[in-house]
Amino acid sequence: MIRVYLVSATRLYRDGLVDALSSRFEVIGAEASSFDALPKIAASRPDVVLLDSDASDSVDAVAAVASAAPEAKVVALAMPEVEPRLVVLAEAGISGYVSREGSLDDLIAVIESVSRGEMLCSPGMAATLLRRVTALAAERQPARSHCQLTERQAEIIALVAEGLTNKEIARRLCIELPTVKNHLHVIFARLDVSRRSEAAAQAYEHVLPPGAVQSDAARSTRPSTSRSAH
Repeated sequence: MIRVYLVSATRLYRDGLVDALSSRFEVIGAEASSFDALPKIAASRPDVVLLDSDASDSVDAVAAVASAAPEAKVVALAMPEVEPRLVVLAEAGISGYVSREGSLDDLIAVIESVSRGEMLCSPGMAATLLRRVTALAAERQPARSHCQLTERQAEIIALVAEGLTNKEIARRLCIELPTVKNHLHVIFARLDVSRRSEAAAQAYEHVLPPGAVQSDAARSTRPSTSRSAH
């Protein structure tokens, strides 16, 4: 059973969540402040720590929990879905979040997701995180020359960066699913990546403006069998 620790300054909210979650998870503790909770979190080693993101010290609290209990997954509660807030909490160490409009079912789904090493978020927030990853990669790596993509490949990698699946891309562009997969094989080979997340992170660097891409007729169609486009 997933072991959960809750930190929220609002007692009514805190007690209500403990009652609601206890039938599904092992709630091993609840505190009003991260200062009081930190030594107990470090000692009890929960799987998931729920932190109220409305607290004034929430960013510091996330970083402190991530340092004291690195194996624990930190979930931000009642987080406003705005780009700056997500970025700063993600950099502090959250593994997931529940928005202010989120339901109890949403919270349960997020707890189960982060415990599996996954993160649930809206497509817009996923794009925000990918843009941040791209920016960090650009800061850490020397400048590289752009690789050329066809107009169709540029469209596809942009949709990958938005978080769309292969089927959704096929529907959006009115093309067959195997065609999407073939394009992705070529894109992965040209970008020298093996995962969708890596390709998406490079999308803004490698997708050139109109006029700088090759015509679709001149594209390479050689698939890369060593890389997965699924």
